[in-house]
Formats: sequence, C-alpha cells, structure tokens
Amino acid sequence: MNMTRKEKAVEIFNRKFHCSQAILAAFADECGLTEKTALRLGGCFGSGMRRGEVCGACTGALMVLGAMYGQCDETDLQSRELANRVNDHMMKLFAERVGSYMCRDILGVDITTAEGVQYARENHLFTELCPRIVAAAADVLEEIIAENGEPLSGDDK
Repeated sequence: MNMTRKEKAVEIFNRKFHCSQAILAAFADECGLTEKTALRLGGCFGSGMRRGEVCGACTGALMVLGAMYGQCDETDLQSRELANRVNDHMMKLFAERVGSYMCRDILGVDITTAEGVQYARENHLFTELCPRIVAAAADVLEEIIAENGEPLSGDDK
C-alpha cells in the first residue's frame, strides 16, 4: 500500500529529519527533485531556521509551492502573481489550522535557548506536537495544489 504524502511527511519527520525536510521530501516529485536533494535543501529551515521563526513545516510547504508555481521567467508576471497568491494562502490557512505560523508561538517556548530545547524535549513537543504540525502543513499544501493544479508556465523539471 502506498503512503499518502501526509503519511510520508510524518514518517520522514519521525526518522529525525527536520519538519522542513519532511514536507519538501514528501513532495519532492512534485518539485522535480529527488528525495535526497529535497532533504538537503530543507536542511537549514527546521525549528524556524533554528531561531523559532516561521515554522519549518510551513517553510517546506512554501518551497514546494515555489518549485511548482514560482516565477522563473522575468516576463511571466502571471506566475509571480500565482506564487504570491499561493504563498499568502499557505500562510493564512496554516496559521488558522495550528494557531500561528511562527515556530516559537506554536511550541510556546523559545527554542534558541538550552532551557527552551530541554523544555520542548521533556514535554515531548518535538515527538508529539511537531508531527501533528507536519501533518497539518501537508494537508494545507495538498489543498492548495488541488485548487491550483499544474503550474501555469512551462516547467523544466
């Protein structure tokens, strides 16, 4: 039986990859990437770029949307408008589903400090809360892709 993209993202996350890596790798084929390349590209975006900023699962989803709909021809303003629209939609829906798109707000702790990381580990935030956040990001991403279909411009996957 094949896993859904959401199941694959959670499975990758549970293998101790960052949330950003899990989302991008689960959707790698949509982006014209290998899973290995997706894991590498997403490697510096987990835990809100390790600063508690925009959640890595949300960032991974934005990377997928950029790969699918992002502008790659300076004269193609239609793709720029679409990329801006799906970006805004992702940020809005993700925040509605999980309460925020900021990692520190989702976790409720400052993970830039040793005490914050310890608190997150002791309270199982990375192993219980974060997989649910990864799943939510995958759900929102799939909805946006379903709404927007294949990329408008010719792609060079």
